[in-house]
Amino acid sequence: VSTMNETTSSRGEEEASEMRNETLGEAKRRQVIRVAYVIAALDLTFLFMQMGVMPYLAKSLGLDSVGFGYLQTIFGVLQLMGGYIFGRFADQFGARAALILSCLSASVFFLLMSLSTSIPLLFLSRLPGVFMHGIPGAQKVITDMTTPSQRAGALGKLGFCFGVGIIAGSVLGGVLSTRFGNYVPTYVGLVGSLINTLIAMVCIPSQTKPEPDHHSTEQSTSESGSLFSIGEILRLMKFPGVMEVFIVKVFAGLPIGLFMIMFSIISMDFFGLEAVESGYLMSYLGVLQMVVQGLVVGKLSSHCTEMTLLRLGVFVFAGVGLGMALMRTVWHYCIIAVPLVFAFSMLSTITDSILTKAVPSSDTGAMLGICASVQPLTRTVGPTIGGVLYKQFGVSSFGYLQLMVNLGLFVYLLKSKIPLGEMKS
Repeated sequence: VSTMNETTSSRGEEEASEMRNETLGEAKRRQVIRVAYVIAALDLTFLFMQMGVMPYLAKSLGLDSVGFGYLQTIFGVLQLMGGYIFGRFADQFGARAALILSCLSASVFFLLMSLSTSIPLLFLSRLPGVFMHGIPGAQKVITDMTTPSQRAGALGKLGFCFGVGIIAGSVLGGVLSTRFGNYVPTYVGLVGSLINTLIAMVCIPSQTKPEPDHHSTEQSTSESGSLFSIGEILRLMKFPGVMEVFIVKVFAGLPIGLFMIMFSIISMDFFGLEAVESGYLMSYLGVLQMVVQGLVVGKLSSHCTEMTLLRLGVFVFAGVGLGMALMRTVWHYCIIAVPLVFAFSMLSTITDSILTKAVPSSDTGAMLGICASVQPLTRTVGPTIGGVLYKQFGVSSFGYLQLMVNLGLFVYLLKSKIPLGEMKS
């Protein structure tokens, strides 16, 4: 009976979303979604700004490369632990409360970072990272405010925000730290995060779910009152197709994730790039991200089923692996980056869309939180695994691993009958 009720809830999400659109009005709904994009873009800008400054700040405090690795690992572990908790918080208290929590956490993060005059204080500044989940917060707003058929395109446009964050954050962090010192970007991040908090409080409605979903939320979350529950995670994984798609999401991008973690070392040792040239390369990747995920993914999702796009993304990722195995210069990488960004953006957007449709709307926050934990997991285990691969087998090992993993996943997706309620826009 419980399974039938959950299935009925999932099937009724489209009708409930349409009722919500009529209640809020199409113009109001679009305005709220645009605000979510703005919050995400600002959040990512401040995040990439501090990422560019952090190595220099850590070095100025006397932290060596090993200690800096520990600093990054701690941040990854905190993000991994907080992803699901943040999602459950969003389900229980609403998307606006979750976004406010994320922005306030970022404010405390930058405040502590601005006060970090010693290594212990620098490590302490990582603690608020457990609730810094601006992108999942924005995804939650978009998921609540769109119908399932609109979701992939709307989520895809977050990639445009990601590109803006990479470019603006890298440039702003470099300029501010060079001209005014390493601590000035932290002051800007603090003020910007507080502004983001005010935007979320004023412009995001307190209830983004439709009223029918609100009642079902109370019913669903009453099964487990705690914000973290292994039983709730297992319950979500038992929905048709969820476990299969989540496995594809984790493993398809793992090899390229290991490569990107080692990219700062690879860009120096293998490509022979200077710091300025690496910055240009990151800006190039940011532009690609903006174009592909902001424009291409949405258009493809309106013409193809999501399972078709999932298979396409995995197949292109396999081709990227072959290219990475054969590349020798930075120009080769610039060419490979085009299908790489396409496949990465496609898989990220489509898997998030599929997984949020596969569970009741009252559990979309928890599902997005689980999805958001994938990258922190890679950042946690990545330095060790990536370091061994690079040292023992060279750069080509990342490409061969990417090729083998994704060919296996592509065959799996072709042969398996994953029970998904696919729909075209």
